[in-house]
Amino acid sequence: GTVAVAGFDWASFVPTYTLRRPSPFLSALPEVRAILAADAGVDVGLGGSELATRLRGMPPAEQRQVLTETVRAHAAAVLGHESVEAVLPQRAFKDLGFDSVGAVELRNRLSAAVGVRLPSTLVFDYPNAAALAEFIRGELVGTGAADSAVQVVAAAGGEPIAIVGMGCRYPGDVRGPEQFWELLTAGRDVITPFPVDRGWEAFEEEFGGSNQSYVREGGFVYDVADFDAGFFGINPREALAMDPQQRLLLETAWEAIERAGLAPSS
Repeated sequence: GTVAVAGFDWASFVPTYTLRRPSPFLSALPEVRAILAADAGVDVGLGGSELATRLRGMPPAEQRQVLTETVRAHAAAVLGHESVEAVLPQRAFKDLGFDSVGAVELRNRLSAAVGVRLPSTLVFDYPNAAALAEFIRGELVGTGAADSAVQVVAAAGGEPIAIVGMGCRYPGDVRGPEQFWELLTAGRDVITPFPVDRGWEAFEEEFGGSNQSYVREGGFVYDVADFDAGFFGINPREALAMDPQQRLLLETAWEAIERAGLAPSS
């Protein structure tokens, strides 16, 4: 074994090291126990009761807006942004660059601002500013069942399965269930030449001579190369590395949820 002597800034190290799970080894140290006790007793001040009182006089939509802007402002400050515009309500905290140190700092700032002792893992438990604001709203004023953000659709009596939303892509430029039914009813031919947006031109140049024989037509989903990466919170480099089927799954899943009358972001 090797013996090492190291100096630790326990106040900075312990909250982040134990963010995900407690450390029995470290908790045996008196200095660490003191830091953990102080961390559990974060000063929440008196601002929370005033904020809760003010929120109770607002409709739910305004409550969400006020708290979302509060979360965005503190998140922007922790990350070093000059404006809250850099912290979009639906943008994932992990994509904004939050790490364990930033998560603890945001927790401390929000706990003091809203007057509620919040968990250290809130950045990881609630993925964006809108979701975190909704959690804080529940802690301050509660959330009634009638104020659910998700619409509940009941199936007809005795119906074991109900289809409430669909999304699909098929050859023949089919981009939704209505076009799919029309395609089946009309019995149209959807076999076409190779698309020109797949990078297959080199294959054609090498094997497409008059003395070569291979299949030159097929059923293809159109516009697979088109993908709004920013809409899904994906950076362009990652989008290029994704399998096209993954991109299609994101698009059709979003459409299916939206057609069901639900907000996909919820």
